[in-house]
Amino acid sequence: MLPEKWQEIVGNIKDNFEVLESGSEHLEDEGGADVEYMVFNGPLGRMRLEFISKPVILDKKTKYSNRIGSETVIDYIYSPDEKSHKLKAYKWDEATNDWLEMEAKKFEL
Repeated sequence: MLPEKWQEIVGNIKDNFEVLESGSEHLEDEGGADVEYMVFNGPLGRMRLEFISKPVILDKKTKYSNRIGSETVIDYIYSPDEKSHKLKAYKWDEATNDWLEMEAKKFEL
């Protein structure tokens, strides 16, 4: 998904539904991922959308030893310029009081 499509989705949600919460976070793991999120009352109840942008992995280096009990360490090299983008959708479950991730096959973009 492209950032332009995400902005279009955000605009449609703001026009058609009640937005309860929105914001963004920066996560240091995985090369520094940026997460934009929006919580709103949608047609299926309370929903949350997350747009995740993270650097593309350019290379993976594995450091290991053939000795018994030694550790294996994987170092990732991330691109400073290129980003990959992903959209995740969640629905609030009253029974468990937690977000349940929706399958991407159930909605068309």
